[in-house]
Amino acid sequence: MPQSRLISVSLVFSAIAVLALLAQDHASDSGYAPANSCAACHRAIWDTYRQTGMGRAFSLPSAQTVTIGTYYHEPSQSHFTILDRGGRYYQRRHQINAAGSETNLLEKSIDYVMGSGNHARTFLHRTPRGTLVELPLGWYAEDGGTLAMNPGYDAPDHEDFRRSISYECMFCHNGYPRIPSGHDQPFAEPVYLDPLPQGIDCQRCHGPGSRHVAVAGTAGAERGAIRAAIVNPARLPRERRDEVCMQCHLETTSFPLPNSILRYDRGPFSYKPGEPLSASWLFFDHAPGAGRGDKFEIVNAVYRMRKSRCYVESQGRLECRSCHDPHAVPRGEQARRHYDAACRQCHAAANTRHPAQLRADGDCASCHMPKRRTEDVVHSLATDHLIQRRPPGNATAPRAERHERGETAYRGEVVPYETGKPEPASERELYTALAQVIERSNLTGGIPRLRAALARSPNARAEFHLGLAEALNAAGRLAEAMPSYREAAKRSPRSAFVVRKLGVALRQSGRLDEALPVLEAASGLATSDPVGWHELGLLHRARGDLTRARAAFEKAIALDAERPEPYGNLGALLLAGGDPERAGTALREAIRLQPDYADAHDNLANLLAAAGDFPQARTHFEIALRLRPNDARTHYNFAMALGRARLIDEARQQLESAVRTDPAFLDARLVLADLLLATGQPRDAIPHLREAVLLDPASSRAQLGLGMALAAAGDPNAAVPYLRKAAAAAEASIREAAAKVLSQLGIPQ
Repeated sequence: MPQSRLISVSLVFSAIAVLALLAQDHASDSGYAPANSCAACHRAIWDTYRQTGMGRAFSLPSAQTVTIGTYYHEPSQSHFTILDRGGRYYQRRHQINAAGSETNLLEKSIDYVMGSGNHARTFLHRTPRGTLVELPLGWYAEDGGTLAMNPGYDAPDHEDFRRSISYECMFCHNGYPRIPSGHDQPFAEPVYLDPLPQGIDCQRCHGPGSRHVAVAGTAGAERGAIRAAIVNPARLPRERRDEVCMQCHLETTSFPLPNSILRYDRGPFSYKPGEPLSASWLFFDHAPGAGRGDKFEIVNAVYRMRKSRCYVESQGRLECRSCHDPHAVPRGEQARRHYDAACRQCHAAANTRHPAQLRADGDCASCHMPKRRTEDVVHSLATDHLIQRRPPGNATAPRAERHERGETAYRGEVVPYETGKPEPASERELYTALAQVIERSNLTGGIPRLRAALARSPNARAEFHLGLAEALNAAGRLAEAMPSYREAAKRSPRSAFVVRKLGVALRQSGRLDEALPVLEAASGLATSDPVGWHELGLLHRARGDLTRARAAFEKAIALDAERPEPYGNLGALLLAGGDPERAGTALREAIRLQPDYADAHDNLANLLAAAGDFPQARTHFEIALRLRPNDARTHYNFAMALGRARLIDEARQQLESAVRTDPAFLDARLVLADLLLATGQPRDAIPHLREAVLLDPASSRAQLGLGMALAAAGDPNAAVPYLRKAAAAAEASIREAAAKVLSQLGIPQ
């Protein structure tokens, strides 16, 4: 053997030995080896795999992965810019105010890029807390590369720079990151420890590799022992082999349903190839006949393929690897030949009904599995894996983003989607019942179903009781939900999330003193959680303890200065407490962080109106109403400001909108009636005053107003009873006004 060959072999085994030691350190609690451990022995596969979409799914930003440019988003009236400052990349957002100047400027560093670029790339920011945030503007491969809003952001009100990258999202877009102790528990905040992996590595499909590396690095190790120390999906039973792909390529829908639930006794990255997928995840789908059976979305390749006649009739012979080699991706003409050959394993060219030339040229996929525009990522085209004889036409036409929320959200039964052999009903029913209510898809049928499942499961985890409580609360049955909130907290007293939910429910139900120790306990369980301190601030405010409320809001801000809600509520607190200068500072910061924060715009508008700056106040009232056109309180506040500015007709319009939006809004009806009386329109005022009396028969102001309106409309006999009631009011001003009108009518006192 040549000397150079001896040196090469020696170096390889030295590398294996080093990697074995690294793997033992890295895998002390996980069994996973460093991502590059495979390269020493499997260099050819390693090199081709790194060029696949999976291998490039997560990376550091670079000139190759970040596109510099600008984009204007009309619905939110926001300008977005991606900048390069000496090799450091940033995403910037600003708006233009009435004076033509930039306002609400916010800028975040681009710290990671999620996505290979085959379809899209998403830019991520790492926060000081170790969380990852999806930035609003993304890049799409369509038309040679374009900038546009990420899915879900193409709306007037969106999460802007606040959408957290969940563990579920990271699971399918990157290797297995390290997370802090305790953050593998349900509802934990998704925090990522350095260093983050750079792309999905071999262990996603082959399982933890540290033992394999260690055995391979042992002198004299037998080939069989080395093989036995790692999972080879090709040697798995077909069902388990399919699930290796399904773990990331099966999504029944990305719209709220839920499409899947991670079992509560499993950590977010605990699935290992070779075990049943249902041991970690349970999948769900829209009910048959619900009008969602032909949905085509970005990550439902497996879902669509399993609907294909080719798949059904193959009886298991057709699988992902029939067409796809996970270690390499053919491109161009090589890809066409490769995929045609896959089709012709079952469909010989001579047996097809195509013209002779087409039979010879092939290219089956372009007709029978064409690229189509997806319903959830509307700037992307993806291959439809539902193999059809005649696919739908106009499949690449532009489409508007669909937002399923409120009235447009799915409301129907949620059914299990089986990935393998169905489990016994007793093991599935709790999760299936929970799936009905977790996204409010089927509250009517789901609440009794979940309640019945819990009655049959005395040892059910706290999360199921919390699910029932949240469902009852969402259905407007908070009092009925309280026992379930208490039971959840009893079963999981160390979960800050579960305990906090009980405290919030107690506050919402008016049990403020009872809520205090509960929310204090939740904050004690997670002292660095800004959400807990914010909730504690809301409780202190409701209890009238404004000093402690302010301290809690400020604590929440100190823990996370990028959350707008603590600024917004601190501003409202300071405004009510007579500190307009500091209130304005807090409210403006809330709006800078979240320009679509309607409450903050409303409060800032009230502050500006009180300070006599009506033009600026009008701007913020109009923004608040653009964001929430059916908010009666904002219509009312705007009307009061318009009235002070002597814009009576506009004030009337806003008051009418407030009453139309909320017919039980007593103050709005009374002020509207006062305005109508003051402008000589008593007959128009009478219906509002009659309704006010019905809403609050004890309201002396309503009694007086109705009496005055009836008298002014020429019906003194009808007016007298109301005026007499007003004349007996506790308020001296009302008594005096009623007595004056009675005197004018010649009615003795």
